Amino acid sequence: MNPQAFVFDAYGTLFAVHSVAPDLPALSQLWRQKQLEYTWLRSLMNRYEDFWSVTEAALRAAAAQLTIELSDAEIDRLMQAYLVPRLFPDAAIALHNLKGRPLAILSNGSPKMLDAAVRGNGLHGAFAHVLSVDHVKTYKPSPRVYALGPEMLGIPASEILFVSSNAWDAAGAKAFGYRVCWCNRIGASAEWPEFRPDVMVSSLDKIKIA
Repeated sequence: MNPQAFVFDAYGTLFAVHSVAPDLPALSQLWRQKQLEYTWLRSLMNRYEDFWSVTEAALRAAAAQLTIELSDAEIDRLMQAYLVPRLFPDAAIALHNLKGRPLAILSNGSPKMLDAAVRGNGLHGAFAHVLSVDHVKTYKPSPRVYALGPEMLGIPASEILFVSSNAWDAAGAKAFGYRVCWCNRIGASAEWPEFRPDVMVSSLDKIKIA
């Protein structure tokens, strides 16, 4: 494998979303599920709101569904924690191993959220570009989102390795035309055989280049 550049998904791939509320696992799982569902619905309805707004709406809906009472102060505390989710240890190793090639993030996150996550994890300067869907006002897996990578890097999608731990995101990137690495940390079954990733690894530090 010898791609000219690497484009990483952020949440769930580089940053551990469940590190935000580790003491509330049921809430954390449903919050993430609602967050993604809301992005897909808003994309289909052409009713874009940025990821910060979607994330708060998802948190409130998840808490209500689980009958967990959260005060406005507790909501704010969890939202502030979402600004700096923990960097996966294997992500730190991978970014170190791959430096020297252009690296980028392409994420649903808003510019404010991504800037906070990158800086808060000591990654300022690690990426040539940190790209938000806010540029095109829709969410993954829209081709308009995936087009941002080759546009900004000036490299064809077929020469870029797109890396995600989210199977649906990996499929969307493959459908667009990227070479794709699915980081399958949980050993999930492969889906969408017509959009099969080029590479599958169990952790990001296993990504190898020629």
